[in-house]
Amino acid sequence: MSKDNIREHSAPVYEGIENAPARYMMRATGFKDADFERAFIGIASTWANVTPCNMHIDGLARETEKGVNAAGGKGIIFNTITISDGISNGTEGMKYSLVSREIIADSIEAVVGCQAYDGVIAIGGCDKNMPGCIMGLARLNRPGLFIYGGTIKPGAGHTDMISVFEAVGQHAKGEINEIQVKQIEEVALPGPGSCGGMYTANSMASAIEALGMSLPGSSAQEAVSDEKLLDCNRAGEAVMNLLRLDIKPRDIMTKAAFENSIKVLIALGGSTNGVLHLLAMAHTAGVELTLDDFVRIGKDIPVVADVRPSGKYLMSELIAIGGIQPLMKRMLNAGMLDGSCLTVTGKTLAENLADVEDYPEGQQIILPFDAPIKKDSHLVVLKGNLSPTGAVAKITGKEGLYFEGPARVFEGEIGAMRGILDGEVQEGEVVVIRGEGPKGGPGMPEML
Repeated sequence: MSKDNIREHSAPVYEGIENAPARYMMRATGFKDADFERAFIGIASTWANVTPCNMHIDGLARETEKGVNAAGGKGIIFNTITISDGISNGTEGMKYSLVSREIIADSIEAVVGCQAYDGVIAIGGCDKNMPGCIMGLARLNRPGLFIYGGTIKPGAGHTDMISVFEAVGQHAKGEINEIQVKQIEEVALPGPGSCGGMYTANSMASAIEALGMSLPGSSAQEAVSDEKLLDCNRAGEAVMNLLRLDIKPRDIMTKAAFENSIKVLIALGGSTNGVLHLLAMAHTAGVELTLDDFVRIGKDIPVVADVRPSGKYLMSELIAIGGIQPLMKRMLNAGMLDGSCLTVTGKTLAENLADVEDYPEGQQIILPFDAPIKKDSHLVVLKGNLSPTGAVAKITGKEGLYFEGPARVFEGEIGAMRGILDGEVQEGEVVVIRGEGPKGGPGMPEML
């Protein structure tokens, strides 16, 4: 593609005498004459001190800008919002959580579209901003990719986010005292990065990498690490390569790519939120994906990752043995993945995995396919009188595959939370929480 073509969007806005006002605005931000001859690359940062998941992303955005500029483009950083449902869980604030995903997608689309950027790199690190970034890229359909902000380091005593939630429950049962809860609260999240197990952030990072929309390895790097800085720097050359090759997000986000993404999500024992987000991402990309696809695919894919919250190990421990790339290669070799799918490297998934080495001998985090944690998907789609159009549950098998008991019904999560903490809910009961769906909530707040 010619130099003029890689500036398809920016040239009409910033070239020519009539566009002197646009140039003078950019000169005030530090642009020089030569910068106007480069492809403009928007860098969508989700930086905020709202949550540890995103508190470091301003530094990652600056590293990405360096990579873009070194590769011959002109990086322009802008921000979008982020929220933390880890903070708002169990409160009225959760009604805003899922809605924020659409706001994030809207804002990325608005800035890149309005300012006429030729390509876009989006950096996310929390539940809703990650699919929001991908949805923004899909809407714009300009050469671009996603960077994961990275996972948090383990807390003292092998603690993480779920340790704190569990401590609240232990306190309610009288197993630990308030001082012990505070001790766990103080050490479980030691710094920047996303929650340390296969919760939504790490699940979505893995799913997005399997989708082909982030560079190989991006999903399995600690937030504070040389590897993550290199990932950001490499993204600059990658986006310029995508511009030259004229590869756009919808060329990558095909039905086969989404199926690869679902398969990796299942193998890792990933979050039920992955279902919610992948459906929305596919819809935005013009790909038909339904709950029935998850059911069909789930029959043939085993859960093999012994990771939190249902398992033992943290993401940092999976990173230490090679991340998800060796798992994807195993899946490819077993015929589970479509290796012909295009990725943001400009190469196919199979080409990206060609030189990946297997996990070291003796590791116990990723189990063999013939001795899995569960022989089929843990993401179980339920249909019945409580939810005629379908509900999603995470059933790893450790909690059993069948449960029966009297219903304890609450009108809304606040009542349910009070009922649990006050001891109203008894062992053997099924907790039913009414009015918290996409319409009732509104916004489908998680019932954590």
